Amino acid sequence: MPYFVQRNPKVFFTSLVILLVGTILLSLNVGKFPISPLQLGQAIRCVFETECQTPSSVETVLWYIRTPRILVACLVGAALAAAGATYQGMFKNPLVSPDILGVSSGAGLGASLAIFYNLPMFYVQLFAFTGGILAVLCVSMVGSRSRNQDPILVLVLSGIAIGSLLGAGISLLKILADPFTQLPSITFWLLGSFTAVGVKELSQLAPILIFGILPLFLLRWRLNLLALEEDEAKSLGIPIQRTRYILIIFTTLCTASAVSITGIIGWVGLLVPHIARLLVGANFILLLPTSLLLGASFLLLTDTLARTVASIELPIGILTSACGAPFFLYLLLRGRK
Repeated sequence: MPYFVQRNPKVFFTSLVILLVGTILLSLNVGKFPISPLQLGQAIRCVFETECQTPSSVETVLWYIRTPRILVACLVGAALAAAGATYQGMFKNPLVSPDILGVSSGAGLGASLAIFYNLPMFYVQLFAFTGGILAVLCVSMVGSRSRNQDPILVLVLSGIAIGSLLGAGISLLKILADPFTQLPSITFWLLGSFTAVGVKELSQLAPILIFGILPLFLLRWRLNLLALEEDEAKSLGIPIQRTRYILIIFTTLCTASAVSITGIIGWVGLLVPHIARLLVGANFILLLPTSLLLGASFLLLTDTLARTVASIELPIGILTSACGAPFFLYLLLRGRK
């Protein structure tokens, strides 16, 4: 497959775009309030024709509920997948995910604090974003103080330690929280959901995620050089430490902003880059855009299942784990063979 992609990249990426568009159209149609393809086509036509009219219920569901949610799901999926691929290349470890430096744990503690003190949703999102950023800052400070040690190993171990400490804080807040009001809210937020996403959240999140994803896309060729031995990369004129910290800044921005709006969503940043690597190989020139498109399609499809597969809407973190863990085990067993 990687050979085919290298020979026919336009065909391959066109197929991924078609897959994403098809997933978007499916997500627009299905739900508790089903919209037929005919109604969808009429609603899209009415955007461009002034004399055309769409039923108000269809217009509200389509443009004010589903479309913002779909766009946020695509952006979050793309951001988490790009962050995961970047971390895996930067740390030279395919088992690394976007929360390796504690950003998800920091965001979870920040959101749990806001919910514990009964703050409005805006502050829940603000505390989550701030908590994620501060967690990575702490990890980076520990990593920068290491002397005569492998900086990658120090960063990973610091992330594990600080993430564990923040996880303990979340557990403490769960014990202290009101079991009838605060605890269910904390638990539901930690499982991840797009339930609260609307036009306002889309307008807040989209510029930040695009600002975070774009530099990763432009710097993807440097990830190929970071995969080399450190001496080789330095001989090619790459400032290793500065490049790593630049990439950490933008991956953290992507992950923290995504988690602050949707809650913690696991497996996307770990699983999707693996699938992309099977399709295109380890060349980040192709791997990163493939991860972006696959991440958007995967998370959107998962969210569509979350709101249609049961009578109540399931937290998306449950479905990403249910889909991701078995497939990841399959990849591991396939790799051993």
